[in-house]
Amino acid sequence: MKKLILTFAALALLSTPLHAADCFADYKAKQDNPLKLHYGVTRITGACTTASARAELAPRLASSGWVLLNIVSVFDASGLNERKESAGPFYLRF
Repeated sequence: MKKLILTFAALALLSTPLHAADCFADYKAKQDNPLKLHYGVTRITGACTTASARAELAPRLASSGWVLLNIVSVFDASGLNERKESAGPFYLRF
């Protein structure tokens, strides 16, 4: 019985997507009056998809007066360093 429980526990861990904890999105956002644009990078806690990133990020940005224009891409932690300089002060801000 103990082996059966351990087997099921191991299978449950293996079936969990490993990338889910390390999902990030880069995006573009704007403010009006005066017009301000920014490019940023953020961590996504839900599914690692463009749709999920859009649904999660739009309210975060809106609470600070920004409007999400688009999600450029979703990626894992290996893509963070190449985007850090471009995102500047909006790197992992929202």
